[in-house]
Amino acid sequence: MRLLPYDVGLVTRFRGLTRRRGVLVRGPAGWAEWSPFAEYVAPEINPWWAAAVEAAAVGFPPLVRDAVGVNCTVPALGPEDAHARAAASGCRTAKIKVADAGQTFADDVARVEAVRDALGPEGRVRVDVNGRWSVEEAFVRLRELARFGLEYAEQPCATAEELADLRLRLARAGVDVPIAADESIRRSGDPERVVALGAADVAVLKVQPLGGVRACLRLAETLGLPVVVSSALETSVGLRAGLALAAALPDLPYDCGLNTATLLADDVVAEPLVAEGGRIVVRDVLVRPEGDWLDAEAEASWRERWATMGVAEPEEGWR
Repeated sequence: MRLLPYDVGLVTRFRGLTRRRGVLVRGPAGWAEWSPFAEYVAPEINPWWAAAVEAAAVGFPPLVRDAVGVNCTVPALGPEDAHARAAASGCRTAKIKVADAGQTFADDVARVEAVRDALGPEGRVRVDVNGRWSVEEAFVRLRELARFGLEYAEQPCATAEELADLRLRLARAGVDVPIAADESIRRSGDPERVVALGAADVAVLKVQPLGGVRACLRLAETLGLPVVVSSALETSVGLRAGLALAAALPDLPYDCGLNTATLLADDVVAEPLVAEGGRIVVRDVLVRPEGDWLDAEAEASWRERWATMGVAEPEEGWR
């Protein structure tokens, strides 16, 4: 396998980032991506590499659908920009980032209201909190946001125990906001605890953090919850693996968070995987000839992270 570090800008700040960096992996089955975020260390980065090996060396399992419905992702923008982004997306579903650093809950409410207006009463609106609210904050805030007809709230609190507490409190108060678990599945080390505690109505699965498409399929079967497939803010190479998972799941009741190539100012492929009419067709991607995206200067730092996994260097090496 051959490894090529990449570095591309983002259209707007997202997850506190202005650039996305990772490594493209070329193997006998095609292109793959290894792009654990900078704060992740071994052993947490090991499943990310397992997912890349699967995609590059083995390939993907058979499909049961040839296109996947997706949501648009609305970063922590002002209401006018949020409205415009949702309206222009062509998607029937929007995932809205809330609880961003430096913003208030009033900012969140204005953003959600703007997106609801953009999509109309038939559109689907979900919020992503990234675990930043306490149980009490989540209870109070979701009661207010419920008036916008939320499809679900993704990871409103940090732990599975907190999600279970919140879910029970919402039910007792008659607040109909389903709970989706993301970090409590991919970063907890014990994803089945979400089910054991009754902490979620929906499971958010991401291919790289969970070790590959086949590992996600097994986990989905074990959890027994409806699944939303989401991205880890990858290039279209990484999104291809997410599409492979979404296209292989027996049931896919929710639109998926795989339209995130629109958040990139550039991509590494000739034809990025972006939605048309709220759907992305499942297809392979062709990496562009090495150009502005190639980050040769980052090779040393990626090799240092690689060494922490205890994995042998690929035969073809770097670049």
